Formats: sequence, structure tokens, C-alpha cells
Amino acid sequence: MKKAFIALATLTAAATALCSLTACTGPGQKVKVIEIELTTEDYAYGINKSNTELLTSVNSYLAEWEDDGSLDILINSYFDGTATFSYKNKTATAQAGDFVVATNAYFPPFESYNDSGAFYGVDIEIAYKIATALEKTLFIKDMEFDSIIADVQNGNSDIAMAGITVNEARLEQVNFATPYYSSAQVITVLEGDTTFADCTTYEEIEAILNSKSSSYTIGTQSGTTGYMYSHGDEDFGYDGFPVTTKAYSTGALAMKDLSNGKINAVILDKQPSLMIAESINKNI
Repeated sequence: MKKAFIALATLTAAATALCSLTACTGPGQKVKVIEIELTTEDYAYGINKSNTELLTSVNSYLAEWEDDGSLDILINSYFDGTATFSYKNKTATAQAGDFVVATNAYFPPFESYNDSGAFYGVDIEIAYKIATALEKTLFIKDMEFDSIIADVQNGNSDIAMAGITVNEARLEQVNFATPYYSSAQVITVLEGDTTFADCTTYEEIEAILNSKSSSYTIGTQSGTTGYMYSHGDEDFGYDGFPVTTKAYSTGALAMKDLSNGKINAVILDKQPSLMIAESINKNI
């Protein structure tokens, strides 16, 4: 069963550390997340197509943790700010036999760095649980999001764990384990921006976006659903909008440019949007 959590997380050390790494502190203006869900999609873990044994094992672990309720407890702990687990790699490079995870650690609460520089988040703790069950040492590889699937496909990492949405193009590259979370894209604007103030449905937001021109710039994270939704992508079934879609290496950098008035809006997954926005606003 897919999980969906929509409560606003309290500001956690993960979000604060993320913004310290990406210059989220002032100057700037406060931002607000429009909590109307524009799309819905499932997150799942990507595994090399030749590694059917790992796919079977991961699906078995996820089913077990879902049945006993521990998966819900783990995910909720990162949404309510009570999670305490973090992880630092034991070696500078992956060793033979390690359980190697490809991720992009700028996506709270799923993966980020905490204030001590350790990896922190939903996917990080689940990765550790899987590695432990496999009796292997966890090694986390932090990389650009749009390199993750290829890294697993080429056999350089065992698994992709990075809040990844399943789509047909990615299914051609890797197998996906059972979805563990359902997410949605949302739009964030400056606090004083009334462009979407009267909107109550995603159709109304899309009508406004379709009325914009290329002078209206939307920031997104490169390679993510938000980019494909704004720019357009046939594999995802998105037509896109007549705006300029600007890709960033992280959602936090896009949010910072929004706060500084360099772009008009940001489209990103809902929970990361809420956490990054709260961290930015706290420091203004």
C-alpha cells in the first residue's frame, strides 16, 4: 500500500542544515506554498534489471515493514520532526560488497544532510534497514538527481533511493520496487504574490500558467517531475506551459532564487516545498 502524508512538518535540523549548505539564509523575501496538488505520483526504489534477487528482497522487506506498521512510524518521524537517525559512510569510497545507494541529498525529508554533515532522511534510514537485513555495509553516493538512474542502470550503484517517481522511460532503464510513498507537485510563490490567491483547484492554477508567456520563469529541480510538468514531457504525459522553466541542481537553490526575486515561482514536490519554504522564512 502506498503511503501519503500531507501534514506540515516542524522545522527540523535536516531542513536547516540543507539550507545552510545551499545559502538559504537572507537577504530575501518570504515565500508561500500553494497547497493545491497539481499532480500525484508514486515514489519507488530503482534497481538494476539484472539484479532480480535484490528486487525480490527489497519488496519483501517493504511488505514486512508495512504490515507491522514500522514503515508508517519511520516515515511519520521525518514529517513530524522526531526522527533521530543519521548516517555517515564508513569509508571514503565504496568497498567490495557494500550496499551502494545512489541519491541526491538535497530533498528533505527524504534525503538531506543534518547539521553535523551526516546523511539524514526517510530514504537514508530505509537504506540502512535494507543494508542491515542484507548483512552489508551501507555506502551512500550523493550525486546530481538526473544521474541517479543511469548510475544504477550501469551497475555503479545497487539501488536508486531519492524520492524517484516511476514513469515509463525510467522503467525501460531499471526495475522499480513496490511504491512506498505517494507525492504531489505544488507551486510556491512569494508571500505577497496574489497570482493564485483565488484558485481552489489545479485546473485554475494551470489556466493561469497557460496564460503566461516566456517572461514568467518557474524554477524546478533538474530531472524531476516538477521540471517535466512545467516544461512538458511526453513520457510523463505533460504538455507543459508557455513559460520559461529553469532547472536547478536542487530545489533549495530554486527556492532561494524565488526568495531573491530572480524567478516567479517554483514547482517541486509538496513536502520538500513545505520544509524548504519554512526554513527560508525562518531565516528572513
